[in-house]
This record gives sequence, structure tokens and C-alpha cells, in this order.
Amino acid sequence: MSRIGRLPVAVPAGVTVDIKDGNEVTVKGPKGTLTRTFDPAMTIKLEGSEVIVTRPNDIKRNKALHGLTRALIHNMVVGVTEGYTKTLEVNGVGYKAQKQGKKLVLSLGYSHPVEMQDPEGLESKVDGNKIIVSGISKEAVGQYAAEIRSKRAPEPYKGKGIKYIDEVIIRKVGKTGKK
Repeated sequence: MSRIGRLPVAVPAGVTVDIKDGNEVTVKGPKGTLTRTFDPAMTIKLEGSEVIVTRPNDIKRNKALHGLTRALIHNMVVGVTEGYTKTLEVNGVGYKAQKQGKKLVLSLGYSHPVEMQDPEGLESKVDGNKIIVSGISKEAVGQYAAEIRSKRAPEPYKGKGIKYIDEVIIRKVGKTGKK
């Protein structure tokens, strides 16, 4: 039995879970609504205030899908109740981030400013040299944060670039001159 897949997903008060034919799960909560269609091999049931995912047999593919399906449903429930955030940090002389309406404008040492439009359902805030991305979908928040980071990933010599707040940059020693 999958250690994660066998755990029930607790549905808190104020959250409704609707399971339609074809394993289409809709989770509504105070922060919004998320819908996702899961593999038809999995059986998803709402029992009281818990969602239970079961698999038909122990084929390797179904074992993998069991834990994945349960984790994705759990992420949907957490997303509509609490939401998700990722924090990035801009390091480097002259590197900065600004908000202009729904646009994130990054000055990253290029000849032009990099402009990024906030995707639907996500919000980015700038606080000094920190960029905070928030939303209800864990997947979308992580993807947008990764796209922002990819505009100037941190380099190992001076540590300049955009990094996650909890990321550790392993520094390298630069060149040494001849004596």
C-alpha cells in the first residue's frame, strides 16, 4: 500500500469537494476554485469530511498514480484554504524589481528591462529586493517563480542573480593571478 496514497485527505469546514464522472475533482474554498481531472484507474470517493483514493491493483503504474493523486488533491484543498507563496531574492549591484500594475519589471544587467505579466490567478509583490509570488495553485506558483528565476539565475562566483529565499548558492573561488 502506498504510504501517502492510503492517507485520507481531510476536508476542512468551508471547503466543498465535488467528484464528477471521469474523476473530475472540483475543490471550492474561501480563496477560490480549482478543478483537475485525474486518471480513470484511480477511485476517488468522498466519505464524510474526507477524500479517499484507492487503486484497483498493484501494477507499478497504479502504485505511482495512487500517491500522486492523493498528493494533488491535498494540494488543491490546501490551496483553496491557505494558498501558496514562493519568495525570491534579487542580488547584485544595479539589479532590482518593480511592479507596474500587473506587470513585474526586472532590471537585471541586460540592455533592456525584462517585463513579465502576472498569469491569471497569480499575484506578485515586490518588497525591497524580494519578490513574493502567491496564488491558490501550487503548480502555477512554482512555475511562475521558476520563470522569474530563469531570467537571471544566480551565478557561483559573486552570487548575483535571482534566487529562492531558502536556496543556497555554492560559491566558487575566482581566478588567481601569477606572482
